[in-house]
Amino acid sequence: MRIGVPKEIKPQENRIGLTPDSVKTLVSEGHEVLVENNGGFEAGFENEHYKAVGAKIINQASDIFNDAEIIVKVKEPQKAEVDMIRENQIVYTYLHLAAAKELTEGLVKSKSINIAYETVTDDNGRLPLLAPMSAVAGRMSVQAGAHCLEKNQKGRGLLLGGAPGVTGGKVVILGGGVVGENAAHIATGMQAEVHIVDKSEPRLKQLVEMFGDKIIPQQSDKIDLNKLVEKADLLICGVLIPGAEAPKLITKDMLKLMKRGSVIVDVAIDQGGCCETSRPTTHAEPTYIIDDVVHYCVANMPGGVPRTSTLALNNATLPYLVQLANKGYQKALSEDKNFLAGLNVFKGQVTYKAVADVFGYKYADPEVLI
Repeated sequence: MRIGVPKEIKPQENRIGLTPDSVKTLVSEGHEVLVENNGGFEAGFENEHYKAVGAKIINQASDIFNDAEIIVKVKEPQKAEVDMIRENQIVYTYLHLAAAKELTEGLVKSKSINIAYETVTDDNGRLPLLAPMSAVAGRMSVQAGAHCLEKNQKGRGLLLGGAPGVTGGKVVILGGGVVGENAAHIATGMQAEVHIVDKSEPRLKQLVEMFGDKIIPQQSDKIDLNKLVEKADLLICGVLIPGAEAPKLITKDMLKLMKRGSVIVDVAIDQGGCCETSRPTTHAEPTYIIDDVVHYCVANMPGGVPRTSTLALNNATLPYLVQLANKGYQKALSEDKNFLAGLNVFKGQVTYKAVADVFGYKYADPEVLI
């Protein structure tokens, strides 16, 4: 198959869909790979690295969209890219459609085949293609939040880890999944007071086994969230409903309870965010303030560390792409129900129920269509 890798055009997005090593694997399987000129430059991958493993360097994204059977990206297609997607073309990337009505409409109209990294599952119901970026975002959330707490960033002027004789800050993490676990690794390492809120008692027990008394586990249905939010210096929102819009756990009224200069990092912003006052921001202008609370809502956090993120992402996405290219979408998806769970839009029909429900589309069963 002919596989196309355009340069990402979302603001401050410096990752790329395939590394040179991934291209080498695909070429060795007999596939042709088209990479846009300097597409991997910001992640540290030069044109020469791609040429050396058999890729063709293409100057225009339009030529890649015109010629490739599979488009491999990192972030959701931007409007200019949606306009170039062809009927029956396979698009393999993060989509986050439940928070993107116009994109969903555009992909439906294109009659293309769209596989979302974030809804591919494994046998345990986990999300293996979302996990590596959730891990990166979770770790970055504390790093970013600690920076935002500095006074010159309009924060409280508080060092999250404290100092000799000075107590550290309080970090409240909503969600004990991949984001929450990785946020806890960094926050506990900084010696902050770390509270993790999750609805699952077994998951909280797992986290206690990992972190011991370095964390304070909180079961969501047994706490007063208002009181916990009131104590937080840094609030990290990492609650995920696979493929669906994130639940709004933090209301605008709750902001009035928070300390002046405290920080919210809403990692769930790709799916609409867990805070009513959250709106997507960029790495160029990552924060804004409402009711004296700093909001950090960068929608592509891992794009800030593109080399680490691209390598981690490819470790997860490449095996599925090899199957897709070797077998074609019908065989690859029909033989693997976990991979089929990634199919969100198929030739004009919405095949992921949470997306169909939120936008009023008729849900089409992907098993029937494939």
